[in-house]
Amino acid sequence: MKSPATGNALKILVPIKRVPDTDTRIRLKGDGSVDWDGVKFVINPFDAIALEEALRIGEKSGPVEIVVVSVGVEACVEQLRTGLAMGAERAILVRTDAALDPLAVAKFLVAVCLKENPNLILMGKQATDDDASQVGPMMAALLGWGQATFVSKVEFLENNTRIRCERETDAGIETLTMSLPALLTTDLRLNEPRYVSLPGIMKARKKPLQEISLAEISQTPSTRTRILKMEVPAKRKAGVRLAGVVELVDKLKNEATII
Repeated sequence: MKSPATGNALKILVPIKRVPDTDTRIRLKGDGSVDWDGVKFVINPFDAIALEEALRIGEKSGPVEIVVVSVGVEACVEQLRTGLAMGAERAILVRTDAALDPLAVAKFLVAVCLKENPNLILMGKQATDDDASQVGPMMAALLGWGQATFVSKVEFLENNTRIRCERETDAGIETLTMSLPALLTTDLRLNEPRYVSLPGIMKARKKPLQEISLAEISQTPSTRTRILKMEVPAKRKAGVRLAGVVELVDKLKNEATII
């Protein structure tokens, strides 16, 4: 891979995933498959945060080219158009109808990255449908790039050649500094994504959206995982009021058997 451009010019690749709206109730059919009738799809909320941060970087740091990319079915065009309406310059769809696991998606996105040659990849820390949190770290490993996950603050240093991030951990905020190119996955507290405006929607119609076949990136669908079964979670039992700590400990020990 050739070295990305340095200096003020930045190119940011933002992978986005098409997921069911979190307000949509998911139902299963009798055979255990998902009933997609009436389900609304949106950009994965964490990916929307990543795109918003890319747009803010462009507003603060000078010339930035923002490219949104998605891997999936033809319907992903809708979410890519939304990304363009938010402010991205170009969109790329890696078209496939295959069911892919995180490693397969990571390989497809890495192939696009090798073509696009960005300085920075910004993406959500996880998708709200499978909650795997795997694609970003896998991409960074395959590319050999520095990475920071669960990022809640981003700052560019040294003429946009280095980046300082604050990331959320169980022990508190960790600060990391790394050279570009790098990959960041975004957390909720990084920003609040903007709403799509009508002028943005009109402009998005004229922006380029490229569809890439698997042959163009020398990749074939391959997944190492498969879904064995899906079922609706059991309904939670009603809560009970306890007399005090002694009764709580007794129930945790003898009923829940977790201590």
